[in-house]
Amino acid sequence: MTPAEVFSTDLAETAQSLRAEEQPFAFATIVRTAGTTAAKPGAKAIIGADGTILHGFLGGGCTRGAVKRATLEALETGAPRLVSVAPEDFLNDIGVSAGAMVEGIQYARNGCPSRGTIDIFIEPCLPMPELTVLGTSPVAEALAQIAPQFHWSISRAVDEGSIPGKLKAVVVATQGQGDLDALRDALASETNYVAFVGSKKKFSALSKKLSAAGVSEASLATVSAPAGLDIGAVTPEEIALSILADLISVRRTSVERGQNA
Repeated sequence: MTPAEVFSTDLAETAQSLRAEEQPFAFATIVRTAGTTAAKPGAKAIIGADGTILHGFLGGGCTRGAVKRATLEALETGAPRLVSVAPEDFLNDIGVSAGAMVEGIQYARNGCPSRGTIDIFIEPCLPMPELTVLGTSPVAEALAQIAPQFHWSISRAVDEGSIPGKLKAVVVATQGQGDLDALRDALASETNYVAFVGSKKKFSALSKKLSAAGVSEASLATVSAPAGLDIGAVTPEEIALSILADLISVRRTSVERGQNA
């Protein structure tokens, strides 16, 4: 379902523009209110990477601080947030303090005279994770072909730029055609994951050369070599699948860590 099918035209256009620019943002929806509140259930907004409301309405200033904090946390971890902005006497009645996270609900104090309660669901929308595939080997071509089906954007050269919140991975699949230079470029880039398609023996030999050239042992230790999960892969397509399985594991684990943070 596209944003245009859910939101007003203005909200949809804002979301699509941010997606096109690969900018992180969040959708916010009021899911419940109690007492007197300016905004009602169903009200929606788009919130930028700095926590400011770019479009839409979530009520007055009573909710802005809580929404900003929850949005920044959601964008940092990749996990959604449910924030409940409630008057202090209500928080005291249920035995929670402002800022507490209880059973998936993040509580915040509403200091406005209206003394209403607003529950807001915040869903982060992060740029599509980027997979840089170095090389033109059969494994490289197979990986570049199947990865987009699992919502990875593909690049064939290391990009020095960094977009906040964007997961970046590099797979060196040069297989004898510039292995050393490709590994050096991969380790020098701002990336969350580096894998090398080749044997442990070959990677060990390359590691010695890279270490002699000044690459730290700590950086070399982060490389997944040989690349991919051990599924007994033989063909280029099978090896590409094993690498993609490992990438999916890395991606989902990063989200789970955010949810448990």
